[in-house]
Amino acid sequence: MSEVFESIKQGLKEAIEFAEGKDIGAKLFKPSEIDIKELRQEIGMTQMEFAAAFGISVGTLRHWERGDRTPQGPALVLLTLVKKDPKTILNVLYS
Repeated sequence: MSEVFESIKQGLKEAIEFAEGKDIGAKLFKPSEIDIKELRQEIGMTQMEFAAAFGISVGTLRHWERGDRTPQGPALVLLTLVKKDPKTILNVLYS
């Protein structure tokens, strides 16, 4: 069998073991909760500016700030990065 097949086979085996709850040494990213309103205010942006800067609808941002919803998936990753270093993220997005 080819190396590619063996690699795919191994990956699938590990995915199944992980799904079954076995410890396979995988690193999990578990971001902490983010106070979106506090983050936005620390950066010094209005809701409109923040939403536009990070590609979020204003409606979604308002739901997050009220606590009706919480950011998930890629949005949560982006906001985690923004929280850690907003200037760098803004520079990357607008350079």
